[in-house]
Amino acid sequence: MTIEFFCPRWGAEQLPWPEFLQQVQDAGYAGIEWFPYGEQCDHNEVIALLKEKGLKWCIVTAVIEMPASIDAYLQELQTQLTSLAAMGKGLWPPLFISTQTGREYFTEEQTGRCLEICRQVSRQSGIAIHQETHRNKWSYAAHVVQPILEKFPDTLLTFDISHWFCVSESYLEDQQTAVQKALIHARHIHARIGHTEGPQVYEPSSPEYAAALNAHLAVWDQYVKLRKEAGAATCTITPEFGPPPYLVFANRHGTPQQEQWRVNLWMKNFLQQRYSNH
Repeated sequence: MTIEFFCPRWGAEQLPWPEFLQQVQDAGYAGIEWFPYGEQCDHNEVIALLKEKGLKWCIVTAVIEMPASIDAYLQELQTQLTSLAAMGKGLWPPLFISTQTGREYFTEEQTGRCLEICRQVSRQSGIAIHQETHRNKWSYAAHVVQPILEKFPDTLLTFDISHWFCVSESYLEDQQTAVQKALIHARHIHARIGHTEGPQVYEPSSPEYAAALNAHLAVWDQYVKLRKEAGAATCTITPEFGPPPYLVFANRHGTPQQEQWRVNLWMKNFLQQRYSNH
C-alpha cells in the first residue's frame, strides 16, 4: 500500500501558484489540499498546473457565511459542492472533497439532511465526499459522530482527531468505541497534533508534547492498518498544522509561513519514515 501525503494550500495563499507547487513537488508531496473558494485565482489555470506537474489534489470546503435558515444553508451547501465536484472534470479532477458540514447546534434531523445532499452530489459527480471531523461543525465530538455513523453507515470521514481531543479535554481514553467506529469510516487523515487544551501544539517534536504525539500516532497507526487490511492501494494523509492563530508565533525564527511549512514538513517526513514498510 502506498501512503500519499498532501500539502495544505492553507497558509500559503500569498505564494504564486507556480512557486508553491514547485516547493510542494520538491518536498516530495504527492499533491495538495486546497480550498478553492479561499482565494481569488483562475481555478482552471491552477488545475492545469497541477496536471502539468503530475500533482494530485483534494478539496477542503465549508460554507463560510452561515445563511439565516437551515433550508438556505442546505441550498448553498448543494450549490457549492456541485460546483466543486465539477472542477477539473475531464482534465484533472480532485480525488475527493472534505466538507466541514453544518454547525455543532444542528439537530440529528438537520445533519441527516446535510448528509443526504452530500450523498446525492457524490453519486451524481462520482467524486467521494467526506465529512471532516471539526470543531464548530456537526462532527465536533466523538459522542456526537458515533450515533450518526450508525444511522448513516455509508458516511465517510476525513478524520482530524485533534479537534476531538481539544473538545473533550481528554485523549478519549473513555470513548474508544466511538474512536474505533470513526476509524472504520475514515478515508483521509488530517495529521495535526492537538492537545487537551488546544487544537495545535507549539512544536510537535518537543518532548513536552510526547503524550499528545503518541495519542495521535495510536489513532493514525490504526488508520493505516485498517486501510491496508481493506486492500486499499493507497491511503492519504495531509499534515495540517495551520498558520496563526493556530500557530503560536512567539519566540520562533523565520516568518509564520516558514514555520508552518517547517512543522508540516517535519510531520510528513516523520510519518513517511514511520510507515515506510507499509
